[in-house]
Amino acid sequence: MNLSDSSPMAAAKTEFVSVDGARLAYRAFGASGPVPLVFLMRFRGTMDHWDPAFVDPIAEKRPIVLLDNAGVGQSEGEVPGGISGMAEIVRLFAAAKGLEKIDVFGWSMGAAVGLKLTIDHPVLVRKLVFAGSGPGGIADAPPMPQKVLETIVKPQTSEDDYLYLFFAGSEASREAGRRSLKRIARRTEAAAHRPVRPESFKRQLAAVGAWAQGSNSAGDVLESVQTPTLVLNGAHDVMVHPYNSYTMNQRMPSAQLILYPDSGHAFHFQYPAQVAGDVIDFLS
Repeated sequence: MNLSDSSPMAAAKTEFVSVDGARLAYRAFGASGPVPLVFLMRFRGTMDHWDPAFVDPIAEKRPIVLLDNAGVGQSEGEVPGGISGMAEIVRLFAAAKGLEKIDVFGWSMGAAVGLKLTIDHPVLVRKLVFAGSGPGGIADAPPMPQKVLETIVKPQTSEDDYLYLFFAGSEASREAGRRSLKRIARRTEAAAHRPVRPESFKRQLAAVGAWAQGSNSAGDVLESVQTPTLVLNGAHDVMVHPYNSYTMNQRMPSAQLILYPDSGHAFHFQYPAQVAGDVIDFLS
C-alpha cells in the first residue's frame, strides 16, 4: 500500500539523531512553533502505530515529534530496563535536538514514561497529556484481566486480539477499531516498518510490570506534580482500568480528566477528531 502525501503524518520522513551512542529514529512535522508535542508510544508499538486521523488534526496546530525509544522500531540500542531509563532517553533526545521545552502526549507505557520525565525534569515538560495509563503503585486499582495478560504476550496479534485489547465490546467501537487499523496499515505495511522484537517487548513488559507494582513509579508523589496534566482514557479500558485515571485526577493538583464513552484503550483512535480537539484546547 502506497503512502499518501495528503496525510502529514503518513508523508513525514524518518530522521535520526545520535543519543547515548545509538541512533534514535523520529519524525518531525506539523505547524511551526517553539514547543513541540512529543508522542511517546505504547507497549509493543512504534511510531508507525499512531493513527493519522488523530495525529494530523493536531499537526495542523502544533509542531509534532514522533519518537521511537531506544531498541524499538528503527531506533538502535537496547530497551532500557525500566520506565526511568526510557524517560532518560527522551530527555537525552530533547537535549540532542536543542529542545528546552516540550509538551508530551504519552499513551499507555508512553504515558508512564512521560509522567516519569515530568517528575524528574519539570522544567523540560511544559504540559503533559496522560492517555490510557496509570501512575503505578495504586494498591486498590482493579487488576488486569487474565485474558489481557494472555493476549498481550502472544507472538502475533490478530485483528480480534487487537479489537479486544484496544476497543470496547460494542459493534460500534469494534467497527471504529477496524477503520483505525486500515488507516494505520499505511505505515505498518511499508517496507521500512520494523515490529518490536521479542527481546525488546520482554524488556518493556518487565518495565511496565515493575511500574505497576510501584517500583520507582509515581503513585506516591502525584500530589507534588505541578505540571498541567490532561488525563484521558476510554470508559471501558480493559488494559488499564479507568480507576487509575480517577486516582490521578484526585491526587494531582493541576490535573483534569476526560473519559470517553463506549471506548477502550485506543479511545483516541475511535474518536480521533474529538480527542484531537481536546488535546489542542488543553495545549493552547
